[in-house]
Amino acid sequence: MKVTVSRKAHFNAAHRLYRPDWSFEKNDLVFGKCNNPNYHGHNYELIVSVKGEIDPETGYVIDMKVLKDIIKDEVEDAFDHKNLNLEVSDFKTLNPTAENISVVIYNKIKPKLSQHLDLEITLFETPRNFVTYSGE
Repeated sequence: MKVTVSRKAHFNAAHRLYRPDWSFEKNDLVFGKCNNPNYHGHNYELIVSVKGEIDPETGYVIDMKVLKDIIKDEVEDAFDHKNLNLEVSDFKTLNPTAENISVVIYNKIKPKLSQHLDLEITLFETPRNFVTYSGE
């Protein structure tokens, strides 16, 4: 029997969506106000879901304190109150869209988990816009 446990987190960050190899006009056409050269920010909400068998000794899929610490170390400390384009090396050459941010978060957290556990990342950029990534 597999069970999914989830933990919510949040971080505030700025970004600009653009491609340096495109003209300003093309970036503006594709990314609109998200192409603001002075950047813009979001209050990101994150849900980290871990799925696996319940450990018969502990009754846990994963110790939530362990999951909390992984999220703090790998996401909150790395992204909170940062300009993703300028201050987070993962986005030096990667456009920090919600889709790409969720994949980066997945790739930071997955190696910290036991191999038998499945991971799913849900990232809310706004209350109505969110993406989900589970490694596929």
